[in-house]
Order: sequence, then structure tokens, then C-alpha cells
Amino acid sequence: MSGDPARADLAAIFQAALGRVDPYKMIVDHLRLEGNRLVASFEGLCHDEDLDRYDRVMVLGAGKAAARMARAVEQVLGDRISGGLVVTKYGHGEPLERIELVEAGHPTPDDNGVNAARRIAALAEAACARTLVLILISGGGSALLCAPAETGDGAPSLADKQAVTAALLASGAAIGEINCVRKHLSALKGGGLLRLLAPARSLTLILSDVVGDRLDVIASGLTAPDPTTFAEALAILDAYRLRERVPEAVRLRLEQGAAGRLPETVKPGDPVLARATNCLIGTNRAALNAACAEAQARGYRPLPLTSTLTGEAREVAKALYAIARDVRDHDLLAAPPVCLVAGGETTVTVTGPGLGGRNQELALAFLAEMGRDPRRGEGIVLLSAATDGGDGPTDAAGAFAATEVLDRAQAAGLSVEAALRANDSYRFFDATGDLLKTGPTLTNVCDLQMILVR
Repeated sequence: MSGDPARADLAAIFQAALGRVDPYKMIVDHLRLEGNRLVASFEGLCHDEDLDRYDRVMVLGAGKAAARMARAVEQVLGDRISGGLVVTKYGHGEPLERIELVEAGHPTPDDNGVNAARRIAALAEAACARTLVLILISGGGSALLCAPAETGDGAPSLADKQAVTAALLASGAAIGEINCVRKHLSALKGGGLLRLLAPARSLTLILSDVVGDRLDVIASGLTAPDPTTFAEALAILDAYRLRERVPEAVRLRLEQGAAGRLPETVKPGDPVLARATNCLIGTNRAALNAACAEAQARGYRPLPLTSTLTGEAREVAKALYAIARDVRDHDLLAAPPVCLVAGGETTVTVTGPGLGGRNQELALAFLAEMGRDPRRGEGIVLLSAATDGGDGPTDAAGAFAATEVLDRAQAAGLSVEAALRANDSYRFFDATGDLLKTGPTLTNVCDLQMILVR
């Protein structure tokens, strides 16, 4: 509960990680005006633009952190901004003065996202060689900026894209696989935005919500070359046995593209890339390092495990618990007190009718491992949480797992195994009082798993 020192430490460690990847602070600290030059410097990359070369500075963007990023850009550039439009998830807005803000549906696209995408496409097409376009991209941009491709006999509708997104999410497909399919159904993704912007110059600031920080995967690569193909998108549907279950227009478009009858996404070497600069401003690795620093300040020995954690949430939980148990029982890796920290993004293959997210499912599976431990998880406490504050289709960022949670569940007559079978982690932790609810954090760099071993 809230009075538990270990739980309080974990919440503080998570908050320190969020503070490190606050997009407002990162942009204000690393994007600056020097006379008439705009200078961007992030983790070794330094880029500057002579604003005297441009008649207009326009701002476009999409993602859960887009509004906060836009507010920071307004702080830096002020009245040099001639206009623009960013789209973010419902409830993730911030007050803006010079850049228009639209809120739309995520993770399933809606009409607001489609309309915003069309307007952004029109603004991009109106840009000329004397336009500098600042593009702000963060996690969620792929769903929020939904522009169904217009070409081909099998042009998909919004409803078609909603259906295929929902099917891929439920199948347990990784975000890179989902985005590969999205890119080949879109007019903007896979570098499509750059095609519309040409011949304008663009500087893109990117907050990564993708394991490995691949620019072609974050928000489906709006401003990056795309190494994937129509054939690969089709193969992903086949791998999850979805080809015959998705809308016919989706299947037809991907089949036409794979047969070479539709133009591919932007590939490396395309001339449109020459006037585009991509700048990665925040990553899961940065959040993980901040979590480790806060853990050390609180008296724990930090042990960063990885920032590229993937896999089924319940299988990852087993591995993490095994590591924590070895630390507790055998001083393996280090002697307690220890804080194990991992980052990345797991997946959940949904088979039950319940409610939850990948972090809550991981915490529930971790709790199941505690129940199998003869010491019932003594000395081990976990927090698994999404850095954007929204785990799956819920209002919780994640959940805690500890011996005390097992006790509360037992007292309430709750079964960990039954909740796992139903994929009902949210209702389980809601009943025990062990959800973490932060509200929208206005950042997004995947997830963190923090485990205290005492």
C-alpha cells in the first residue's frame, strides 16, 4: 500500500525516469536560438539551420507527447513560428499559442485522426523550398496520423485500418510488425510525409517508444526510409493467420503491392531524404539510466539488465523473477539491497475476456511466480509500468507485485491463475489496490520494470 517504503521507493524511481524523458525539458534544454540560427544538439548530434534562408517556419507533429513537444518549440521559437498542426491522444493536450492542436483516437484510429492527417498532408504539400518544417514525433503517432492510401483498387477505409490494427494488437504482434502493415496502408507513413514535403527542408525531433530506437519503426517512419516491403506486410498477416480475417480491401492492397502493382514506401537513397534531418531526443535507455541513478541515491545497488526487453509478458515475468530470486537467495550478480531495472516493450496474446495491459499482465505473472516460491516472494517487490501512463486500454500505467499483494488477493478470494487465464490483470489489481495510476505523463519511451531485492 501507499505506506510501504519499498513501494514508495519504486514510485519515486519511476518518477525520476519520467523526469529524464520529459519532452518539454529535453527540447528547451537542447534546442536553442543563436542569433538567426536554430541549433539542435542531442546526445552527440549537432545540427543548425540558418533561419534567414527561410520565409516560413512551420510545425507539424503527431504522438502522445506531441502537444508537450509543441509547447517547448513555441517556448524556443516564439513568433518565428508561422503556424502548424499537431495531433495527440485524447486527454494529452496542452495549451498552445501558435500551433493548432487536434486530439484523436489511440490505439485505434478515428475520424479526428483521419481529418488531422489530411490537413497535415495539405500543409506539407503547400510547403516550398523556403519553408523550414519542424516535425515532432512520439509514440502513438502511427495510429493518430491515419491517412489511408488512395491508390489501388483495394484502397482501405478508416474502418478497415481500425479492424486490422485491432486484429494485430490482439494477436500479440510486435509494434514493428504492426507498423510494417500500417506503413503499407498509408499515404504518410514509410517516409510518405517527406514525399509530400519536398522540396521543403525538415528537422524532425523524435521521442522513441520503440525497442532499439529504429527511426523507420517509430510512428511508422513518417520521415525515415523504410526497409520493409508489401511482401513482408503480407507475411506478417500470414504469420498471425490474419490474411483471410482482415478486411478485403487491406488484403487486396497488400497483395497488389507485393505483386509490384503499387509504388513502394520510401527506400534508402531516395532524393527526398537529402533535405531531411532526423534527431532522436529521448529513449528508453535514458529513462533506464535515470531510474538507476535514483535507485542508487536511495541506497540500492542498481543493476541495469537491458533496454531492449521483448517477448510475451508472462514469459518475461518468469525470467525476471528467476533473476530476482537468485539475487535474493544466492547474491548472484550482486548482494542485496539491489534494484534490477529493465526496459523495453512486451506483448500479450489475448485469449480471455478480461481487461488489462502488458505491464499489468507482467506484474500478475510475476505475482504467480511469487506464489510458487516457498518464501512467497519475501524480499522482492516489482513495479512494471508504461512511461506514457497508459497501459493497454486502461487508465493505469502498470502495477506492483509483492508478498503483500498475494495476501490481499487471498483475503479477497481472488485467484492469480484465474485472472491470468482471463487476461484480467486490471480488475485483479484494482481489487487489491495495487495499480499505479499516474494519468497521462505526456512522454512515451516504452516500459520500465523495476525490482527491489532486499
